[in-house]
Amino acid sequence: MLTKTKKARAIKKTQVHKTDTGSPEAQVSVLTKKIAELATHLKTHKKDRHSRKGLLQMVADRRKHLKYLHKKNAKRYNALVKTLGLKKKK
Repeated sequence: MLTKTKKARAIKKTQVHKTDTGSPEAQVSVLTKKIAELATHLKTHKKDRHSRKGLLQMVADRRKHLKYLHKKNAKRYNALVKTLGLKKKK
């Protein structure tokens, strides 16, 4: 479970302006944190199929946001990928 402080920290790291919560950068940042936490949960609870489905949906959602950002502004995409430590799209 992502706490409010962890979520705020993730958004603050990538926000475009002071009150930003809906930009692709902020959304990808929050999704990345959620994915990391859920992945650690699934390492200990291997048979939790419902959480695994949720994880796959989050990964797909993050991929869509990254694809959108890459199409609209490649500079912002590259900066976000570098900040979060994700693999670049080829």
